[in-house]
Amino acid sequence: MADESRKIPPGGYEVIREGTEDVMRINYEQAPYSPSIEENPMIMMDAIDKIAENPSISRIIFMQRRFYEYPYEQTQMLVEIANLYSYLIKSKKVLSPDSLGASYESQGMLAERYAVIHSIVFELLRSDPLGAYVELKRVMRAEEAKQEATKDLNQRNSRDIFLNLLNAILKMFEELKLVKAASSYLPGYSIGDRSVYKIFFRAIIAPDFMFTRVMANPPLGGEEMEVYSVDKDTSITVFRVNDDIKFLYHMTPPEFTISEDKYTLVDLAKTVLSEHQPKEEQFLDPHKLRATFANIGKDLLRELAEAQNIELSMKDIKLLTEILIRHTIGFGFIELILKDQRVQDVQVNSPNGEVPIFVLHETFGNCTSNLIPARTDTDSWASKFRLLSGRPLDEANPILDTELQLPDSRSRVSMITKPLNPHGLAFSFRRHRDDPWTMPLFVKARMINPLAAGLLSFLIDGTRTMLVAGTRSSGKTSLLGACMIEIMRKSRIITVEDTLELPCEAMRKLNYDIQPLKVRSALTEGGNEMAAAEGIRASLRMGDSALIIGEVRSKEAIALYEAMRIGAMANTVAGTIHGDSPYGVFDRVVNDLGVPRTSFKATDIIVVANPLRSPDGLHKWRRVTQITEVRKEWEEDPMTEGGFVDLMRYNAQTDQLEPTPELINGESEILKSVGANVKEWAGNWDGIWDNIMLRADIKKLIVDYAQRARNPMMLEAKFVIQANDVFHRISEQTLDETGKLDSKRILFEWEEWIKKEIRKKAM
Repeated sequence: MADESRKIPPGGYEVIREGTEDVMRINYEQAPYSPSIEENPMIMMDAIDKIAENPSISRIIFMQRRFYEYPYEQTQMLVEIANLYSYLIKSKKVLSPDSLGASYESQGMLAERYAVIHSIVFELLRSDPLGAYVELKRVMRAEEAKQEATKDLNQRNSRDIFLNLLNAILKMFEELKLVKAASSYLPGYSIGDRSVYKIFFRAIIAPDFMFTRVMANPPLGGEEMEVYSVDKDTSITVFRVNDDIKFLYHMTPPEFTISEDKYTLVDLAKTVLSEHQPKEEQFLDPHKLRATFANIGKDLLRELAEAQNIELSMKDIKLLTEILIRHTIGFGFIELILKDQRVQDVQVNSPNGEVPIFVLHETFGNCTSNLIPARTDTDSWASKFRLLSGRPLDEANPILDTELQLPDSRSRVSMITKPLNPHGLAFSFRRHRDDPWTMPLFVKARMINPLAAGLLSFLIDGTRTMLVAGTRSSGKTSLLGACMIEIMRKSRIITVEDTLELPCEAMRKLNYDIQPLKVRSALTEGGNEMAAAEGIRASLRMGDSALIIGEVRSKEAIALYEAMRIGAMANTVAGTIHGDSPYGVFDRVVNDLGVPRTSFKATDIIVVANPLRSPDGLHKWRRVTQITEVRKEWEEDPMTEGGFVDLMRYNAQTDQLEPTPELINGESEILKSVGANVKEWAGNWDGIWDNIMLRADIKKLIVDYAQRARNPMMLEAKFVIQANDVFHRISEQTLDETGKLDSKRILFEWEEWIKKEIRKKAM
């Protein structure tokens, strides 16, 4: 952006069109001071003079090493003042002899009045409009006092004319938004006092090497709700702002804390790197691309620092390299937001450059941020996502779903553009948890309870077919990921997704035999990716494996049910689907996706997760609301013919997922069918129930011991998988030694193991 300022002569300006706005950019690069309307009266005067020539502008930017931008609301205050100034100087009546009372006064008095009006209108109004208003009222009071003391009729008539002029100007002043807003601050105001202007004018400051604007100053009157750090260099403050129902997610990135000479280095380095654009094929391996450019950036920064006689520590080089990568091949401040593990969703709406980024925070819900992405940035992101995904984003394909994998985060990305979005680009980032969700984590979060966790664990070990249903943002993909963690590591897993959301990479690092397949999005026409249905069929030819479908959306549903019926009968088959109830799932699968009714019976279990809201609408919780088995003895409608039997059902009064009589009394056909394949459980409901409760106890104990030990890592996948492995080994050993699955002995030995683990970790 520094190059852009150099196109404008020092002190000059240009007006450009950005979206629906006219933006004035003034070059202050050679000024020895920072351009600040609130602090410098000459800067305010210069701005008003230029606005008077271009009264249609929406924003004003002073271009220097940093960019100082005044947003629409603040600029409009200046526009009003500029319009008033233009009107007054063009009005023939304001300084005419008649308006000044020339018919009745001496030339000396006229000169005095002329000087007063000239000072207020031609000088103070542009540099200190509040001072002009205060001074105008002072002059009027003085003139009114003189009027009362004057007995000469001609002089009284003269002052009446002059007072009428002053009063007319005063009424115009009082209509100014700035004057109205500042009225309570004006008693005792001294001309030249800039403290009041700092309340109403606050520049959005950005370094010239980036386009996204940052409202760096905290909000006026904002109440700090929480302050924390994302990393050592990025600070987050959440504010409650006046009567706004949304909180403000206020980020202070390291770009705003580095010194001026380091700004210069990053700016120079970015200019050099911009001449070496990465090739398209390099985007196929984003991790390698970042590593390559990071190495180049480090060397370049060292060379530039040496040339500029600037000393840089290793920490400085690392930080500046990260900044450089973010604003060249990276995704700017989006990367910093996605580093925040407490952020769940990030929304970038159109028109770009006019609206801030919005975030969904785990504690504070939907928040407005202090970041406003420029169109230059969003266009760059869209190009990068096209290259990363290999998918089109154009008028024929206005939707693009892909994933973004960064060194510190992983997220699903959805984009829309014209003609679907008439204002251009919009983005939605769904941040995935760094580590996979686990059943104990969901128990702690109250999304499920220990019994539900034990039941799902039992069903997964029993290789049942399962659909996890829910509305958007219900947590169904996260729950499916937690179910995957319950699959024993001795089993092979194949996943099929159009956008990689499931924790395959994390599970691979945890020693799972897992193979992800990426297929074509149902929203994309053409391309070189395999259709989802063919991907599922291909998975059946890849050996004995559990099959996990990221989301059942389209024609692949038929292939999925083929897999359920013939291809993967001896293994867990599971996936997610949109639906708010078991019948909603049936309706979607059969009526919308064209799966035959008889094929739908291959579904064993439907788990429904839904977001619940508080009565005031301000709070939201994720809960599993139903665990339902699908029975096979029905013909047309499982709802009316008893095809759906709830095993657990959510009770809003207790905020608990409670077992139904059908589960407690052993009337579940699916659970009995699992037991029929196990010698110890065949025809033994008590044995089945006992094992479910054993698993529930273990999930609860993991949560309890994690809290007692103050060790949240015990809830994470690495430890939970280890705990599951130990459970299976103890179960197998107990069976070999006693001839039965003795739950009390298994639980005792498992609990002794976890106690030893806690002691080891404490040492």
